[in-house]
Amino acid sequence: MFKYFSLAAITMLTLQAEVLLVDPYAKATPPNAKNSAAFMKIQNTSNSDVELISANSNISKVTELHTHIEENGMKKMIQIPSIKIPANSSVELKPGGLHIMFLGIQNQINENSNIDLNLTFSNGKTYELNQIPVKKVIPAKMH
Repeated sequence: MFKYFSLAAITMLTLQAEVLLVDPYAKATPPNAKNSAAFMKIQNTSNSDVELISANSNISKVTELHTHIEENGMKKMIQIPSIKIPANSSVELKPGGLHIMFLGIQNQINENSNIDLNLTFSNGKTYELNQIPVKKVIPAKMH
């Protein structure tokens, strides 16, 4: 069972993998911040759609799946029940779009440190991402 792959490792994958988690990372936070987020590319190499249905991490009280919507000319974040990854396709979790939200973080998340994250999919598989990197993220431009 794999943990996660860098782009360089993608060429070494076998056809047995159904879900590939590519270049996951978490957002560094300033002191006293209460929230953060994680991003990555999720590839579905199977012939069936799959959904990311939950996430959890020991860095926050609550971990949710989120997206951004535009309402009355303003962009805002909302919680969503799942993130669909179509068969033989991929979805990118990125700033300003789909992402994994950490609410009520217990400590500052420092750049160049690492966190752990567990992801559960609709096919019953849970992936443990250990020691994913923390990076400084430039905020997405909001309209």
